[in-house]
Amino acid sequence: MPLSLSAPTALEYFRTLVESDEHFPLLEAAASLAQDEYPELDVQQVLGDVDQLLARLKRRLPADAAPLQRLRLLNQFFFHDLSFGGNVNDYYDPDNSYLNAVLRTRRGIPISLAVLWMELAQGLGLQARGVGFPGHFMLKVTLPKGQVVIDPFTGRSLSREELSERLEPYKRSNGLIGDFDVPLGLYLQPATPRDIISRMLRNLKEVHRTQEDWQRAIAVQDRLIALLPEAWGEHRDRGLAHAEQGNTSLAVRDLETYLAHVEDALDIDAIAERVVALRRAES
Repeated sequence: MPLSLSAPTALEYFRTLVESDEHFPLLEAAASLAQDEYPELDVQQVLGDVDQLLARLKRRLPADAAPLQRLRLLNQFFFHDLSFGGNVNDYYDPDNSYLNAVLRTRRGIPISLAVLWMELAQGLGLQARGVGFPGHFMLKVTLPKGQVVIDPFTGRSLSREELSERLEPYKRSNGLIGDFDVPLGLYLQPATPRDIISRMLRNLKEVHRTQEDWQRAIAVQDRLIALLPEAWGEHRDRGLAHAEQGNTSLAVRDLETYLAHVEDALDIDAIAERVVALRRAES
């Protein structure tokens, strides 16, 4: 009997990409997020398109270019020559999170632009990392004479004063003032590839949730749970999305998983009541 070798689903493919922190292909994992919306997408083609940009950039680079010169050349190429930048007209368009669309339109949100920029920066030998700054993803480049923090939405480098000013609303809303204040440097810690992909997915999750597009929200939740299996709140949120979609048994399973793993969450009683109501509707 011949073997049936079916291609992996988009979710199975994603799961193989993100299973190990040691070999985590950030660009490929980020590009693969678009496969839920673009099922025919060739992720390797997206990687190839980025490689072509890097090859174009390297042809402009003197062999003996110092790190600062490489950084300036990259910013000129990315933000000016290619005109990559933030999508100010439609910030909440899901396409802003899909690298294939960002490469086509040259418009995105800070984190998707940052992923592309970082790939080019690392290809030039720059020490570049993403930074999970509150409310706005940033880039950080380590140079021989210090660090530069760049806003990937605009390409501008930001001073310590500007960064502190941007932090003020976040600090105030979270009570991080006075005795509870913490140094700016703590907000500029590099984000891991897993952190970056989870932030990209949570951006998409919020877009779909706001639009009450539960089918797309569930696809994003599936990826979040593949990425962060013990993030129990994601199981809860997928369960609630399943409930909205009318998938009662799947909703109950996810919500019961949540209840089995959290002990002191503030919403335990409300979720338990929701499970009872769902079970009653199911019977």
